[in-house]
Amino acid sequence: MSAPTTPDLLALDRAAQDLLFRAARTANTFTDEPVTDAQVAAIHDLIRYGPTALNGQPLRVLLLRSAAARARLLPYVSSGNRAKTASAPLTAILAADVDFHLRLPELFPHRPQARDWLTDRAVRAEQARFNAALQIGYLLVGVRAAGLAAGPMTGFDAAAVNREFFPDGRHQTLLLMNVGRPGPDAWRERPPRLSTSEVVRTL
Repeated sequence: MSAPTTPDLLALDRAAQDLLFRAARTANTFTDEPVTDAQVAAIHDLIRYGPTALNGQPLRVLLLRSAAARARLLPYVSSGNRAKTASAPLTAILAADVDFHLRLPELFPHRPQARDWLTDRAVRAEQARFNAALQIGYLLVGVRAAGLAAGPMTGFDAAAVNREFFPDGRHQTLLLMNVGRPGPDAWRERPPRLSTSEVVRTL
């Protein structure tokens, strides 16, 4: 990892920068050390302040701890993700609540009419998915802030997971995430990242 060229421009100290970004990796193996409810609550208490449109906060998290719960999920997970999902101490199903707008009078009180802006379910679902994806990004950083490793995965049958765990149709699964302490050989070689000049343009 190369040192940043202008570390004085970042408010976080170097150790925090490394914990959250440079040294953090997607984990593929985990130890059997449990992830506690207290850790989950601390992570959520941190990341819940991340912004979402209309303060809608549509992300919903279903934690799978028991072997029985994990067994319900594994048939819908791709073969490459199955073993690490079975052995991780905690797997989270991350979903968007399509009916998040029902809470807007409480969460966005200075615009009490905001709920009525989202009567079209298709429009609402698109907004729910977009903003829940934002929250997943905050969650990933929050897991790292707790000193844990995350293994986010898209290799699964989302429609089948929805039928199995969210049969009411209100929630749409976006991602699975294994969480825990990294185990042996947890990391693959890190692939390259795009440079600032390749990403950022100025007009």
